[in-house]
This record gives sequence, C-alpha cells and structure tokens, in this order.
Amino acid sequence: MTEPLVEPGPPLAPVRLARFSRQLMLPGFGELAQRRLHAARVLVVGAGGLGSAVVPALAGSGVGTIGIADFDTVELSNLPRQLSHGVADLGRSKVDSLAETVAASDPECRIVRHHERLTAANLPGILEAYDLVVDGSDNFPTRYLTNDAAHLAGKPLVWGAILRYHGQVGVAWRGEGPGYRDLFPVPPAPGEVPSCELGGVLPSLCLVIGALMATEVVKLVTGVGRPLLGRVLSYDALMARTREIPYSVIADADEITSLIDYEAFCGFDANETDAAGGSSLAVAPISAAEVLQRIRADQPLRLIDVREPTEAALRRIDGSTLLPLADLLGGAEPPPGEGPIVVYCEVGIRSQRAARELRRRGHTEVSSLDGGIERFAGVAADLIAR
Repeated sequence: MTEPLVEPGPPLAPVRLARFSRQLMLPGFGELAQRRLHAARVLVVGAGGLGSAVVPALAGSGVGTIGIADFDTVELSNLPRQLSHGVADLGRSKVDSLAETVAASDPECRIVRHHERLTAANLPGILEAYDLVVDGSDNFPTRYLTNDAAHLAGKPLVWGAILRYHGQVGVAWRGEGPGYRDLFPVPPAPGEVPSCELGGVLPSLCLVIGALMATEVVKLVTGVGRPLLGRVLSYDALMARTREIPYSVIADADEITSLIDYEAFCGFDANETDAAGGSSLAVAPISAAEVLQRIRADQPLRLIDVREPTEAALRRIDGSTLLPLADLLGGAEPPPGEGPIVVYCEVGIRSQRAARELRRRGHTEVSSLDGGIERFAGVAADLIAR
C-alpha cells in the first residue's frame, strides 16, 4: 500500500453520496476515499482506444477533474473499439466527443480539453495542474515523453499498451518505484513494433486494459490496495490469462534531467530528402485492411510485386504487376497507370527498400504493404491468385 496521493475534498452533497453509494460500501473505502477522488485532478494522454475507456471509468469512479489531451479526430475505423465515440462524431475532435460522453453521464465532472499535440515544450506546463498522468497513447515518442515529464515533476504515471490480443498495464513513480525506462531502457527500432492500425487490435481489449488503468488511478488517489509499482500486468485475451512481470530500477542508468527530442530518440529521421530536395524519403506502410478497402471500393491502385518470379508463381495478389527488386534497383520503372503505388513482397522487408527507391526517383504516392502478401492473404484470401 502507498499513502493516498490526494487530500480529501469537502464533504459530499447527498446527491453525490447517493450516486457513489456502492463504492462507499467497499471495505476500506468509505466517504473519505470518495472525497479524495472528487478532489483529484487526472491528465489522460490520448482519447483513442484506451483513453475512451479510461476517461468514462474515471468519471464514473468520481474523479473530479479530468484533462484530456489529443489532437486527432474521430474516424470510422475507430468506432468498434472507441466506444465513447459514435457515428454522429465522425470528423469531430476526439477530445470534444469524449468530453460530451462524460457530461451526459455526470455533468459535475470537470473536463479540461487540451486540443494539442503534446511536446517537450508544452507538457511540463500542462502537467503542473494535475496530480497524476495516465498515458493511453499509441506511439513510443509520446510514451517516453510522458514518462520523463512525470518523472521530472515527481508525479505518478499510469500507463497501458495494447496490440492484437495482448495488453500491458504498469505504474511509474519517481521515489516510489522504477519507471518506464527501467522496463524499456531504449525504444524499439522504427517498424519493429507495428501500430494498432497495422497490427490490429481486439476491440474488447481496450475496455479490459482501460479498466485496469482506471483502477490503478483510484488506488493511487485513495491509497487503497497495492498499485502496480515495479510490476507489469500482462493480459493475453486469447488464453484468458494474466501474468505479472517484476522489474526494478536500473542502478547505473542515466538520470533523467531534462526533456529531449523524442522523435529523434525513437529513431524517426526527418532529414532524408527526395530527388527534389523537399519531402522526406520515409515511406509510410499501408495495412492489408486498407488495401482491401481500396480494392473493394474500386479505387485506382497500382500493386507492384517486387519478389522473384518463382515466388510470384506460387501466389500473388490478383491484379498486381511483377517487378523484381533487382530489376527495379537496376533502373526499371513500374508500368504507367492511375492511382497510388502499393509495393509488396513476402513479409514487407524488400518492399520497404523498393518503395524508398521509387520515392527517391520522384514517385510521391508510394506505400509499402505492411506484412506483405503473407498478411494480406490472412485478410483477403479470395484475392490471392495461385
């Protein structure tokens, strides 16, 4: 157990006591814990899969002030797992949509809207107004930024991560236990860990991990129970199994003394330029689901297979053109046609090199199929020609 993070607020009005009566009856909880929650100020980073689960859960628990930081808008592909948003919210700010979801449930919960991308320049100032931070972001630069900012501020961080059928939850707090960098000292190489867009995620996993994250916040604020300090909870949805991974402070790790360039720290290079000396040569991968969507919608698309003829003879994506990587690097060009180019290989490695070469030559609309034909075959087997 840890000491309660937040001092209790004033006595609750009868209507608030009635609202939270089931929590007040919990052993070791009572009105004092509920008053601590009412006085708590929690910043939630991200209003997507995890944020849209965490924020309503915090509001339902009685957290008095919740800040939501996100700059994204609601898309159709968000709706299966981000249940706080609806069809009417498509194109709207996720922050605004989530704030209105909370207001419909509990108008007395104060929502602070941060419509901005968090950076090393603005996060410290934002964090000053909160007791703790919850990281529900979906990228490593933001995760390391949030951890370091919380570390420097001496405030607890509750973090969660989801991908495919697996999720993780942990707590970092300087002086009370190890931090995120003690578990992940260095970020993975770019492309090594796919995003949810490319790797997929089970919708219900967001609710499970989001609920666990909200529970950790309640425990920290009230001092009830034992928070996940020095422990990571890992959840496997397919096996319906959890396991605990203990970890400790790295004794000789470099001390965090300031915030840095987290895009560069995580290996994102914005210095490469194309043939015109302008835009970056970095090639954004495209998911098998998005390629399938474009094919089903009869959108113009040029599929280029950069494998060897022997590989293509075994299976290929229907309608694609064979252009082996060696030929492409030797100067061969894709046949003319309409629509953006999607390059693919067996698993998505050779296609990245081919796509970068095409970008270097001045082709602007080029993507590499993430996971190659191997992943596409799992999504759209009827479009695989043999």
